[in-house]
Amino acid sequence: MISFKETGLKPEIVEAVTELGFQQATPIQEECIPFILSSRDDLIANAQTGTGKTAAFGLPILDQIDVDNKAIQAMVMSPTRELAIQITKDLQKYAANIKGIKIIPVYGGASIEPQLKALKNGVHIVVGTPGRLLDLIKRRKLNLKEIKWLVLDEADEMLNMGFKDDLDGILETTPETRQTLLFSATLPKEILRISKDYMTNPKRISVAKANMGADNIVHHYYQVNARDKYAVLKRVADMNPKIYAIVFCRTRREAKDIADKLIKDNYNADALHGDLSQAQREHVMKRFRVRNLQILVATDVAARGLDVTDLTHVINYSLPDDPEIYVHRSGRTGRAGKDGISVSITHNRENRKIRDIEKLIGKSFIKKMVPNGREICEKQLFNLVANMENVDLTNSDIDSFMDAIYSKLEWMSKEEIIKRFISIEFNRFLEYYKNAQDLNNVSRANDEGRGRNRDRGRDRDREGGREGGRNEGKRRSHSDRDFTRFHINVGSKTHANPGAIIGLINKATPGLSVEIGQIEILKKFSFFEVDSKYSQQVMEGVNGLSFQDEIVSVEISNSPKQDKKPHRGQGDRFDRRKSSGNNYGGSSKNYGGDKKRKESSKQRRAKKQW
Repeated sequence: MISFKETGLKPEIVEAVTELGFQQATPIQEECIPFILSSRDDLIANAQTGTGKTAAFGLPILDQIDVDNKAIQAMVMSPTRELAIQITKDLQKYAANIKGIKIIPVYGGASIEPQLKALKNGVHIVVGTPGRLLDLIKRRKLNLKEIKWLVLDEADEMLNMGFKDDLDGILETTPETRQTLLFSATLPKEILRISKDYMTNPKRISVAKANMGADNIVHHYYQVNARDKYAVLKRVADMNPKIYAIVFCRTRREAKDIADKLIKDNYNADALHGDLSQAQREHVMKRFRVRNLQILVATDVAARGLDVTDLTHVINYSLPDDPEIYVHRSGRTGRAGKDGISVSITHNRENRKIRDIEKLIGKSFIKKMVPNGREICEKQLFNLVANMENVDLTNSDIDSFMDAIYSKLEWMSKEEIIKRFISIEFNRFLEYYKNAQDLNNVSRANDEGRGRNRDRGRDRDREGGREGGRNEGKRRSHSDRDFTRFHINVGSKTHANPGAIIGLINKATPGLSVEIGQIEILKKFSFFEVDSKYSQQVMEGVNGLSFQDEIVSVEISNSPKQDKKPHRGQGDRFDRRKSSGNNYGGSSKNYGGDKKRKESSKQRRAKKQW
């Protein structure tokens, strides 16, 4: 590793970084900073969250900004408003010693007027979400004629969230002379398509493995009955009195429910999810950053842009389906050279997920036994004693009351005084855990047997699906399916199309072969159908996702299908087992269908409108 002084950055930037406590460049910074300083070639950087990507592209861009030129010289695209805000704050810190430089974020979910005013006054760097950036471009308020650097941060996540069309629209408006810097944790086919269409002979830098199995992060898991997961979460918190953690949940509903329970049970906790207003989100995030909160319960999307360096734990209340998401989560602890613990609360049916993650990170999980009531009480007792030992009595105002206190307590022995004072704080733990059950008593034989049967069943289903793809005649027809119809709060006004809807369903149900029925796109909302046996997974998974800066909300629709004539976007049923392999379940020209299948004139008319 090299120091920032050795990267070739200007002294004022090195000084600002040093004041922030950074001495040596991370691997991605060591590779990217000298390259961006010395070359105008495009760049594809494959790096995980937490590897220092913002500084990797931000520092060399700041080094080359012409402050006297009031035109926009750099634009950074981010998948979420939280991440856009965080990137802006980081860049402003790095530019603390550069006089006159202006960096602003633009994003949806907030009034556009202040953003328009800031742009009018002159800006050097704009950081924004694709939806708001495209909106400003269409309003002709975002002039990109002199842009020199275009950064796509977390490009794979932007594609997963349905920003494909927006990315195309923005990239087409930028000058060909720009330098495009694409940063992505993964490199799916759509990323490679973007690089082919909009980049010129990009250099490839990959340090994705550097953060996979960080040596200073240990990985624990508790295997319990699903009904005991919340009780286990509380015991993990009670065994770690100084815990400072993010608890990751699958959906915003789950995050809200868990946070509400923790607050009711007197834990210092709060939630971060899609139902909060921007002001509420910023308030919760600020409280957590300054450690007024010990436990933050969040979804993956909501936690993006929340940057803290001293988390003691990351807790997976629900394991993600994608092992790389686990890497992103666990990478939030163990930063800045500190030790971290990633905890997963699992059940027997998730053994395969554990094995997949172990293979990816190159490290083994440590199976932990759920602590019993006596262990927790002992831990809390000695924490209380330690806190009492460390109380600062210098210049204590209590001295003037001591004579009266001695007089009041003189009838008790020293031992009894200590016992009573400890009991004031400690009795609630003793009472709560007095008859606590052993949560390690999982019915392993039965559960593991059922889990193996389910795995075999899933394997048979997958094999059957593959056979069905090879031999169409063996598959059951669409008319035999039972579909559930959903209402979703995105429509043509928010640039929704069938491909975007399929993308959301894919993101919500990774690893599943969900058959998709009719999709009907209206102006402010849409309808779609999925195989009813997956309706619960789709509803829980899609709720809380982000699309075009909006938090997605779906619910089962009571509205009947419109069968008289095809609506805009309404056509044939879609089957993900016949997808083209990209993030959207199929190409925009053939939404999940077989390209060789002959289309009816009715279907062609419906698609032609797109």
